Formats: sequence, C-alpha cells, structure tokens
Amino acid sequence: MLGYIVKRVLLMVPTMIGISIIAFLIIQLPPGDYLTSVIARMSDSGQAVDPSEVARLRRIYGLDDPIIVQYWKWITGIVLRGDFGYSFEWGRPVSELIWERMAATLGVSIAALLFVWAVSLPIGIYSAVRRHSIGDHIFTFFGFLGLAIPNFILALTLMYVSYKYFGQSVGGLYSPEFQGEPMSLAKFWDLLKHLWIPVIVIGTAGTASLIRILRANLTDELSKPYVVTARAKGLSEFNVVMKYPVRIALNPFVSAIGWVLPQLISGVTITAIVLNLPTAGPMLIRALVSQDMYLAGSFILLMGLLTLIGMLISDLLLAALDPRIRFT
Repeated sequence: MLGYIVKRVLLMVPTMIGISIIAFLIIQLPPGDYLTSVIARMSDSGQAVDPSEVARLRRIYGLDDPIIVQYWKWITGIVLRGDFGYSFEWGRPVSELIWERMAATLGVSIAALLFVWAVSLPIGIYSAVRRHSIGDHIFTFFGFLGLAIPNFILALTLMYVSYKYFGQSVGGLYSPEFQGEPMSLAKFWDLLKHLWIPVIVIGTAGTASLIRILRANLTDELSKPYVVTARAKGLSEFNVVMKYPVRIALNPFVSAIGWVLPQLISGVTITAIVLNLPTAGPMLIRALVSQDMYLAGSFILLMGLLTLIGMLISDLLLAALDPRIRFT
C-alpha cells in the first residue's frame, strides 16, 4: 500500500507542472491585458491616458516580458516563496485574496460533500434493495427532479420560502452584525442558519446523480451468484447486502470524489452570485473578465490542484476497498 501511495504522489508532480503551464496559457489567450482593459474603459469615459504612466506600469508588472519569462517568474514565486503575484484590480497580493475566499469556499464545499454522501448512500442502497417499490419510485422522482432543476432556480426558491414563511434572510454566510467579527458561538450558530440553503442547493444535483450510480451498481451486484449463495446459506439480509455487494458497488461511487471536489467549488458560480456567497467562483469570473491574469491563473491552478487531490483521495479509498487496484 505504501508503494502505491508513493507512486500516485510522484505522478502528481509532472501532472501539476502541466496544469500550471496550461493555466498560464489560458489567461494569456485573450488579446491584450489588464492595462489595455483599463485604458479602454478610461477612453470610453473620456478620461485622459498618460502613455508614460502606462509604460511605467507595464515595466513594473513585467507585462512586456516574453510569456516564458512571465511564467517562470510566476511559478518560481509560488514554489519558492508562496507568492502568487499581485492582483492588478484589487491592488493586493493574490495570496491574501485567495485564502480569504478559499476558506469560505472549502467550508461550503466540504459541508455540501458531506450532505451528498450522507443522503445519497442510504437512499442508493435502499433503492437497490427495494427496487420498484413505492419508496424507490419516490426517490427516483425526486432524483430526476434534482437533476432537472437549475441550481440558481432552486436557490431563489429556497430564499423566497425562508424569507416569506420563516422571516429569515439567508443571503451570504453571516448576518450583517457578524461580518468581520471573530468567531464565537453566536457567530457559528448564525453561520449554520445561513449554511443550509447553499449546502442543499449545491449538493442536490450531486446527490441525485450519485443515488443513480449506486443504485445501478448495487442492483447489478445483488443479482450475481455469490449473493444468491450467501442467501442460500442462511446469512442475514444485512450481511448479505453490506459485506460484499455494497463494498464492490462503492468503487465507482468513491471514484466520483475526483470530480465532485473541484465541481463543488468551480461549478456553482451562478449559485454563489445568487446567494451572495464569498466564495472563489464570483471572484474568478471577475478576474477573467478584467484580465487580472495572476489572480485568474492562481484560481485555475488551485482548481487543478484540487482535482489532483480529489483523484488521490479516490485512488486511496478505492485501493482500501478493493486491494486488486493496488496492482494496476
């Protein structure tokens, strides 16, 4: 198992290098840069543009350097000093902006991931064991409903219901009186009161899809001869289902962690805007629109890192569930 872990970690290094190159090339694809965007906005508003000031800023930020030089400065700053560069639009180091947003983003995403697992695992097992029952049909209906309804529509609906019938405004993660305050028991309780809508909205689609995956895989396993033999030997239904079929059916369920983790962060940008959440998605969109290249590139790089971490976690869990995977 240790050799398998070392092999997977070592494979992450060249993959991460490739992701960093692709991330930097992506933010260089649009014509111009942040300063050209600023100059265009100033010209549209009738403001004077000082060419010498523009040249000075381009020299300071290294925007006239070749792309290879810019990439080398950026990636060596990250690796050697933890310096992700400087945000042109915000006028602050990128690392400060990222950690402010990533803390809230990871908190919401982990809560949503726990919700997805806590709901989809028992429902998927029940639907497979009691397939074609009334409960199975009800869960299937709500599963397809969760896949069909856009997240931002569900967010608006839950916000309206909570305000109309419960008198609770749930935009953002904290009430105004707790913004900027240190964490306390009252602030944590306020966070929980605001967190349930983002968790339900973000986790609904993932829950519905994982229920279908687990139901299909477990249904296939329950029809195999070893399950029939176990029942014929008089084992309890709980042991028949949980000991081997569920363990094998969890393989694709666990492998979904590789894409669920980054999707929870990057795939809910519209929902974050609707709910006014201080997460990474809205800031990434703003950085891409304004061509704030170091901020946008750092976010894209972190999304790639989260994907690799998710893949590593799913590989290790799969190896624990099925020892045969360690030899692949």
